[in-house]
Amino acid sequence: MISYNDAKQLVIEQAHSFGTEKVLLDDALGRVIAEKVFADRAYPPFNRSSMDGIAIKISDWEKGIRQFEIKETIYAGKTPQSTIASEECYKIMTGAAVPLDADSVIRREDCHQTDNNITVDDIEVIKGQNISTKGEDLKVGEIIIDQSIKCNTAVIAALASVGKYEVLVECLPKVAVITTGDEVINVDKTPTDVQIRNSNASVLRSLLRKWQITPVACEHVVDDKVKLEEVISNNMSNDILILNGGVSAGDADYVPGILAELGAKQIFHKVAIKPGKPIWFGKFDNGAIVFALPGNPFSCMVTFKLFIELFLTVSFGLTIPNNKQLPFNGTRNKKSVLDEFFPVQIIGSPLALVPMQFNGSGDITAALLADAIAQHPADKLVLMSGDLLNYVDL
Repeated sequence: MISYNDAKQLVIEQAHSFGTEKVLLDDALGRVIAEKVFADRAYPPFNRSSMDGIAIKISDWEKGIRQFEIKETIYAGKTPQSTIASEECYKIMTGAAVPLDADSVIRREDCHQTDNNITVDDIEVIKGQNISTKGEDLKVGEIIIDQSIKCNTAVIAALASVGKYEVLVECLPKVAVITTGDEVINVDKTPTDVQIRNSNASVLRSLLRKWQITPVACEHVVDDKVKLEEVISNNMSNDILILNGGVSAGDADYVPGILAELGAKQIFHKVAIKPGKPIWFGKFDNGAIVFALPGNPFSCMVTFKLFIELFLTVSFGLTIPNNKQLPFNGTRNKKSVLDEFFPVQIIGSPLALVPMQFNGSGDITAALLADAIAQHPADKLVLMSGDLLNYVDL
């Protein structure tokens, strides 16, 4: 059995890219950008009015001129056709190009129009006001994305603005999910008194979906060594194989032995954490990575969040986030010398981690209404209010 920190380091060491591909911008949401992106022109590409109003020469204002004749009305996307002389102005709309002979925009609310003339209130006006100048956001060729980044709506907006209708992204791994157990049935079936529904398959699919990954296979196998070996063997060609259940030390826990027989190299088996201690991690000679997770529902969720998400983060070239920390609000005792993980809500003012009542790793509602999973450190038997704890968002 190894420590939690050692296990994380071993997972990081096995992480690797699955290649890159180009996708249409409309398909990039949730994918990881794998190229540097540059501004194709200055942004804004012209002096842009940030208000509806009038554009004037500041020299007129400084001379005390407060009434202006409208020379032209400029709408967004239109090119000005004239120039203004003293005591003239442009009537201008938000987003429109400000002609170079005008250097201040006065908002519409401070203007009063009579026929073709504008009278302005006696307000403060300075040069350049309400004008976004050409290139103040980005210069031509300036880099806007220089590292791997998960594509969200803000990234989509930036990419679209610079004309990236196609974008290079990290390829998604081919993932197979295999759940095990005689007692486990499909969620659409009615269980007997000694059966349970296969919630873990749904949980694993949903956790993968956050990364835009849809498993190429999702199968359930009863505790039959021959059948389990066949299904694992059929899925060894995938990039990642996630097994669930059958990984502990019971008579029907065949997974570690089968993996060894099929040639998988064990990197670690058992980590000093609770829940999730029996987790198995390794790989086949073809490079396929294997995570064998414990079968209890909360254990399955915790081990995915702690290890598989770490593996995906590093494989996609994303920066490993610093530990999130908040003060604990409550008391918690433990008897083990393991790192323990438990469900919490993030509430209060100031925010704090508040423990939730649950009945162990088999509790199907353990994470229901929880915001995060908090870490009770191995070297601290008792947690008290104010203790600063690491946590992982759910």
